[in-house]
Amino acid sequence: MEYDPTRPKWVQIAEVVRARIASGEYPQHHLISEVQLAEEFAVTRVTIRKVTAALREEGLIVTTPGMGSFVADQTASTND
Repeated sequence: MEYDPTRPKWVQIAEVVRARIASGEYPQHHLISEVQLAEEFAVTRVTIRKVTAALREEGLIVTTPGMGSFVADQTASTND
C-alpha cells in the first residue's frame, strides 16, 4: 500500500479495514488480527491498535479481552 504522506497511516489503514468489513470480505465475527494487519501494512502493532480503537468506537468491531477483536454483528445496527 502506498501511503499518503499528508495523512496518518492509521487513518488510511482504518479506511481499508472499514471497506473490507462493508464489502463482506471480513464477515461478522471475523478475527481482526493485529499481527497480520501489522505485517500486511508494514506498520507497528501500536499503529494497528489505533485502527482497532477507532473501529471499535464506530461499532464496527468488538474486542474481547484475551480473545481479540472481531467484526461486530452489523444486523443489530440496521433500521430496516
